[in-house]
This record gives sequence, C-alpha cells and structure tokens, in this order.
Amino acid sequence: MAKKFRALTLGEFVVAQQNAFPYATGDLTRLLNHIGIASKIVNREVNMAGLVDILGETGKENIQGEQVKKLDDYANEQFKLILGSSTEVCGLATEEEKESVSFESDLSREGKYIVCMDPLDGSSNIDVNVSIGTVFCIYRRISEVGTASEEKDFLQRGTEQVAAGYVLYGSSTMLVYTTGMGVTGFTLDPSIGEYFLSHRKINMPDLGTTYSINEGNYINFPAGVKQYIKYCQENDLSTHRPYTSRYIGSLVADFHRNMLKGGIYIYPQTKAHPEGKLRLTYECNPIAFLTEQSGGIATDGMGNRILEIPVTSIHQRVPFFAGSPEMVKLAEKYMKINS
Repeated sequence: MAKKFRALTLGEFVVAQQNAFPYATGDLTRLLNHIGIASKIVNREVNMAGLVDILGETGKENIQGEQVKKLDDYANEQFKLILGSSTEVCGLATEEEKESVSFESDLSREGKYIVCMDPLDGSSNIDVNVSIGTVFCIYRRISEVGTASEEKDFLQRGTEQVAAGYVLYGSSTMLVYTTGMGVTGFTLDPSIGEYFLSHRKINMPDLGTTYSINEGNYINFPAGVKQYIKYCQENDLSTHRPYTSRYIGSLVADFHRNMLKGGIYIYPQTKAHPEGKLRLTYECNPIAFLTEQSGGIATDGMGNRILEIPVTSIHQRVPFFAGSPEMVKLAEKYMKINS
C-alpha cells in the first residue's frame, strides 16, 4: 500500500525554509504568514463581491489619477491594518497611498522590514468575474531600527528585495513567493482556510508560445514592439508560430500563466505613457524577482535589468518586458534595431 504524505501548509514550509535564510530570526516567517492571513480576508470579499455592496468606485482618485474601486480600498485597508498590527513591519507603500505609510507604534518602529504592494491588481475585472491579484515585495529597512520608517527605505533597488510574491484570486486562490531560493506556490483550501504547498519549485520554460500585451494600444506602441508582435503572428511551424495572444488585463494572472507555461508579458512605453505605465516599486520589481528566480528575464525592453533600475519615487513607472528568456531577448533585439 502506497504511503500517504500530508501536504505542507504555508506556515510549515516557511518555517522549514527559515534556517536557509541569512536573517533567520523568525521575523520574515511571521511577516509572510501575516500577508497570507490578510490575503484570505481579501479573498473572502472578492468571492462575495457579487453578493454584497462592495463593487464599484469610492469616488476617490489614487495617486495615479485612477478611480479607486471599493475593493481596492478594502484590500488596501486590510493589508495596512494587519501589517501595521504586526511587529515586523515599520512601513508600507501601496498603489492607493500618495505617500508611504509609517507605522507609529513603538513595536512597529522596532520592525526590521518594509513592504511595497499593489493590494488589488486588475480590480476592474471583478465586475465580470475575471482573475485579479495582490502583488507584494519585502525589503530590510535601511533607516535606524526603533525610529519611524523613512523615504529611503522605499527607494531601494529591486536587487535588495528579501522576498516577493503575489496572490492570485482565480478559479483557485494561490499564493506564490520567493526569498531568492526559487519560486514556490501554495493553493488555498477554502474548506479549512489554509494554504497548502502545490508547486514546490516553479521553472519558467526557456521558450513559450504565448505573448501577453494589450493590443488595443497597438497604434501607440514603439516600432520594435510592433515588429515583435508581427513576428509572433507569422506562420512558421519550425518555431511553433503563430503564437497565441492571451491578455487578461491583470498583471498577476497574465504573468502566472506565462511563468508556468512559458511566454512573454509586455507593457511598453506608449505615447500616452512615455515612461511606461506599470509601477517599478510594487509591480515590476516583485514580478521581476519572481521572473528571475523561476529562470526568466525581466527588463525595460532595452537590455536594462528591471532589478537594477534606480528608484527615485515609490510611484515611478517603467516599461516592462518579462518572461521566457528566448522571447524577451528577441523582443529586445527588435526594440534595439528600431531605437
């Protein structure tokens, strides 16, 4: 009779990996568990969105000039509440806050970490029951422990991340994260409210057959992107083309599919957004960290590694090319030829 093995929970796995982490004091373990708890609360509301008065807009605009959806606001407040109540986090930067938030309690000021996040990515998809997500990354503070967090804590390059991940609220809810030792995925069992290990080590294929880009903006794309799209659409059985176009409109969902199956995600600069549209600190850097840890490449389309781009503002925007190495390199080639 085959021996049965019980799947590891998120908490058990993080604790088991703790000794391999250079700052293994238990603080990061607790912090990741806090993020998991907050994500379960947000997941509950996302699943009930069609039943309660939580859809629609708040009437407020965020720092990006975008209307804040009710669920965006709810997710932001839940993560802020739970992380602010922890003893590991001294400050938080999110898409919904104009400035970074410094947690002022004495215990919070002793926290060694700061968190940057997009609490609810792709929330415009909720009304039509399409996957959305949460993106987060964690840095060790560089300001003095025992004091309030400072702006410099949030302006660290992506190479300084100690952990990053996302939660995908889809047909199943998954939490995927890295601490620099590969990418691991956990799936939520809603019957008991616990994340279980489902993807021990995620490796992105070197080449995929999917490209993800909002082709509705085609007319405003750089010439290099237009040529790469044309390449993807050409018939060539030897290279498995034409590739399949898949664009959900949620960074987490589009990236998750491409990481598992191979593909490229592109959000280039456009005439409306000459610096790019995605935010470096809490969207591109965490996804870039996950990309590299799964074997992929993440750049600005011109060969500049996302994780090495200097951060000047928590809401800084950059062009973003991420995915299977062979696909990103070819897209960059078209970009450089047309630069």
